[in-house]
Amino acid sequence: MEPTARRPAAEVGATVGVEEEFHLVDPATFALAPSPGLAAAAVRHEFGERVHAEITTTQLETATGVCRSLADLRAGLAVTRAEARAAAAESGVTLLAASTHPSAGWRDQVITPAPRYEEMVRRWGGLAVRQDIAGCHVHVGVPDLETAVAVLDRARPYLPLLLAMTGSSPFHDGADTGYESYRTLWWGRWPHTGIPEPLGTAAAYRQVVDGLVTAGVVGDASHLYWDVRPSSHLPTVEFRLADVCTDLDDVVLHAALVRSLVRVLAARAARDEPVPPSRPELLRAARWRAARDGIGGRLFDPLAGELVDARAAVDGLLAELSDDLADRGEEDEVRALVQQLFARGTSATRQRAVWRRTGDLRAVAEAVVREGSGG
Repeated sequence: MEPTARRPAAEVGATVGVEEEFHLVDPATFALAPSPGLAAAAVRHEFGERVHAEITTTQLETATGVCRSLADLRAGLAVTRAEARAAAAESGVTLLAASTHPSAGWRDQVITPAPRYEEMVRRWGGLAVRQDIAGCHVHVGVPDLETAVAVLDRARPYLPLLLAMTGSSPFHDGADTGYESYRTLWWGRWPHTGIPEPLGTAAAYRQVVDGLVTAGVVGDASHLYWDVRPSSHLPTVEFRLADVCTDLDDVVLHAALVRSLVRVLAARAARDEPVPPSRPELLRAARWRAARDGIGGRLFDPLAGELVDARAAVDGLLAELSDDLADRGEEDEVRALVQQLFARGTSATRQRAVWRRTGDLRAVAEAVVREGSGG
């Protein structure tokens, strides 16, 4: 559904859904556990509509249904995580809800034997083979492609802050990387990731996609790996920047902020407010800083060109979204979840606390598994 005229912003953001990717680990050793039988069953859709295969046999992906409230979303996430956990248990493995495994590396993986993934390896080679990271994607309902592009263009300066609140990948290949979201840096090796340039119109978006297809970078729009993109198969804008949130509360918070931001930005577009000018170099710097420091320090504001306290940056975002959240009865819950996040830190912060206490990456993995399962 891609009409050219933008519809009223009131139609935007009525629905939300979340896709999460999980690593599969041995429940006793917490080592990464290739599970070809489980992957093959997921490729055949044996676990239903909500549990899917991923590019490697050491991962599963889940997808909630279409949700209309934060309560619906919370319940949907609980169901999809439980279904994925049950599917994993049938193969003697369990889920690790973080964007990187603390000690494993890409050599511990096996590519899932399915045409889509084999084509990815053919097209991207070592980039696909070394894809040992997982992400969290939020879909927010929009009525048409013009609205999606208008939101995408205006969302760019907000993406680093949203990333900073979700870091869960401080370790990679057995080493502390110095980043809260090393996934962001590892993912950045691909030629079609990161924050896209402003597009302006649906026609311009299609032209960019056509060019990338001609260049051979992608086969179609479903392989665009930007931090935010129009979905290729759903009437949604898809935010793909977040690390996997270990705790379910943090997933709900991220999705709530993303959906509210989409509604607010669509309303600005409907009023013909201009797109804020954002230099790509400064956006990259802001994204890097957010990936490194998370909410534990100062972040770079790409519009103001200055460093700001992370809590002040989040408070500023909440101020922009306050009326929208209040109108929908979501403000109190979102503010409580923000308070909780700052009180206990991101998953990356909590993982490093276990590492400092134990010096044992196995203990880190065990803590992530326990927290992700609600234990």
